[in-house]
Amino acid sequence: MTRATAAQAPRNVLIVLMGSLGDVVRGLALVDACKAAWSECSITWLVEPACAGIVRLHPRIDRVVVFERSRGLAGVLNLRRELRRERFDVTLDLQRHLKSGIFSWLSGAKRRVGFNPKDTKECNWLFNTEFIAESAESIPKVEHYLKFLGVLGIPVPEQLSSGLEHITLANISADWKGELSEPYLGLVLGSSWDSKDWPEEGYAGLLGALEAEGLRTVVLLGDRSKVEMAARLEASATALKIVNLAGKTTLKELVGVLQGARVCVGPDSGPAHICGAVGTRHITLFGPTPMIRNAPRGSEELSLSSLVGCSPCKRRICPGLNKVCMRLISPESVLQRIGDVISEKRP
Repeated sequence: MTRATAAQAPRNVLIVLMGSLGDVVRGLALVDACKAAWSECSITWLVEPACAGIVRLHPRIDRVVVFERSRGLAGVLNLRRELRRERFDVTLDLQRHLKSGIFSWLSGAKRRVGFNPKDTKECNWLFNTEFIAESAESIPKVEHYLKFLGVLGIPVPEQLSSGLEHITLANISADWKGELSEPYLGLVLGSSWDSKDWPEEGYAGLLGALEAEGLRTVVLLGDRSKVEMAARLEASATALKIVNLAGKTTLKELVGVLQGARVCVGPDSGPAHICGAVGTRHITLFGPTPMIRNAPRGSEELSLSSLVGCSPCKRRICPGLNKVCMRLISPESVLQRIGDVISEKRP
């Protein structure tokens, strides 16, 4: 494929991908490819408040538009006015449900690219004009997003960039940064789904076995809902240096901490995909979500799951089985993966 000529290249591109955090992080891989092909184009990203911070960290996204869902109809009408002012040439609908389809249509772009109708939900395809090839969920989600480049006539780059690589501990100012002066393990204590969370006893068992692997500093990461759990784990791990950052980091600080880690462990979550975006090895613990679809880029072989017939059920709440798929992932199996990463020769 050839680089688009100035006459062919769109001047104003809208990307619609409002959440979740992991999806948005993976979608960021499209930005630099579009900028490389269309050097003069302006890229706007439509997102909801929870994920706006991560989009704003990308230095080559020209504008971030936030949909204030809490405002209801007033928020939709305000968004329509804001989108129509921009006069978009192309809209990429990366979310494939009714809301994103409507917003794609409201953008006013004549060219609106979405998922294949067979891969969409809630009649999303009715609002778009072009579609990528059908893939269902047989490929990693980031590869699914990259199919949009083919429809646009843009080659997929050999090396993907997330636009987050520039965020390191060196350019973060925080009181706790001095505690991260030696190699450390990042433990992500939760996700957006209760069914995906590894039980507390799993983390406790892992902390009890970690010292033998030579990583003596462990950073606990999570949102405010994990603060009490993190405090209990910190109190129990007397032989390790615990840096408890649960509920204490901004999104930018989280990216820096994850980028600086020797290895991270946690469920299928936004932080797992941030690790994939910045090149940190992440051991992902899978239960209700499919591994082939959601393993972080660059750490696919490190993923762990248990052999339970009901997995992956794709349910946010376990239907009465007490999250057996997650409980059966043993601390010993995670420790083995950590040892595999530590023994790797770093580039």
